[in-house]
Amino acid sequence: FLTRYLLEPHKNLSETQVFNEIYPVWTYSYLALLFPVFLATDYLRYKPVVLLQGLSLIVTWFMLLYAQGLRAVQFLEFFYGIGTATDIAYYSYIYSVVDINLYQKVTSYCRSATLVGYTVGSVSGQVLVSVAGWSLFSLNVISLTSISVAFGTAWFLPMPQKSLFFHHVSSQELGWEMKVMDCKNGSAVQDHPNVQKAPGWEDETKVPLNGEGHSAEKQEQKVDIVKVLKDLWRDLLQCYSSRTLLCWSVWWALSTCGYFQVINYAQGLWEMVLPSHSTEIYNGAVEAASTLLGAVAVFVVGHIKTSWAMWGEVALALFSFLIAAAVYIMDTVRNIWVCYASYVVFRIIYMLLITIATFQIATNLSVERYALVFGVNTFIALALQTLLTLIVVDSSGLGLDIFTQFMIYASYFAAISLVFLGSGIYSIIRAYRRQEQRQSRSPESQ
Repeated sequence: FLTRYLLEPHKNLSETQVFNEIYPVWTYSYLALLFPVFLATDYLRYKPVVLLQGLSLIVTWFMLLYAQGLRAVQFLEFFYGIGTATDIAYYSYIYSVVDINLYQKVTSYCRSATLVGYTVGSVSGQVLVSVAGWSLFSLNVISLTSISVAFGTAWFLPMPQKSLFFHHVSSQELGWEMKVMDCKNGSAVQDHPNVQKAPGWEDETKVPLNGEGHSAEKQEQKVDIVKVLKDLWRDLLQCYSSRTLLCWSVWWALSTCGYFQVINYAQGLWEMVLPSHSTEIYNGAVEAASTLLGAVAVFVVGHIKTSWAMWGEVALALFSFLIAAAVYIMDTVRNIWVCYASYVVFRIIYMLLITIATFQIATNLSVERYALVFGVNTFIALALQTLLTLIVVDSSGLGLDIFTQFMIYASYFAAISLVFLGSGIYSIIRAYRRQEQRQSRSPESQ
């Protein structure tokens, strides 16, 4: 209900201010902070950044309650950018304090907690507004209280003694070969518990870091930022030399860019289709439904058996076209229920595909590079989103109306579909030709 809240007399902001001047600030701040936060998370060993996330979200919701004026709300969006950029610390922390055998289980716990919290928040918000008649100000008071409790809880987390780049133990000390695996050797990590999961979200940054039986003094190493950056660059070049990984990563970055744009401005579109001041809206219920159905799709895709190596690109093309169609319908059919249904379909398809992409990329990576590659993919997605926001949304750029924006987003996904359709057809033809060549050589060798 954020868009409705900002447009109410309590904040007294115009539609142009909200869509073209306020919301873009989050995109810019998220991009600017992501890489520094990635390094700070590792250097400070997670817990301080988890606390920073809680503090930044407290500031965000406090300002959402009491800040007035355009500049103040833009500053609020900056603090929210800090909160989202520091997600990496929350999703990485747990792997530094539990045994490697528990990675799959604790991943499930973290994902379940996030899903339950999001769903309960969406459903309770809808019920309190529609049934109990609560004000949106009251909902934000509940959010502020919830975040404050989470911030207080974070103080009691144990402080990790190691991290991935700045405070790590050597591969000899760890005693497991995955530390020095080649990026392309996916077969050796298939049975690893951290690879067998298939999470379906745009901001995956899991960092398994466990190593037992060593004191903090031995684990501590001299910090060399130049060496760390060189190691990062070398690992990236090695990982992205794999065509399969590169293909899925390109789709990840392109589609996540479009996904962020659609979910960021969907409320704005709904507001234009059916103004909230004149009727009851069901944004909370729609968000809850799309989350739960997306979770079901994520569960189902884990049981699908197919040759993603051959048919993956064609599948990406087909489903990207369906995403484009959903966004197009959302934009052109000016009916709120059609908009809601198209949004649910859009999120389900994206969450299903990002799950497949996550698993396909993970199978080509060693555990440590898993975090690095997903972080880079997310960074590229945000860079593209920043460019798209600057040109299409920002008032300093074209500052287009919301309906024109969504037509551009639909065209964007259609272009992604065409690119991967061409690439997929080329890959299939090449695979069949190689198979024919092997079959033709086989009788000659006999």
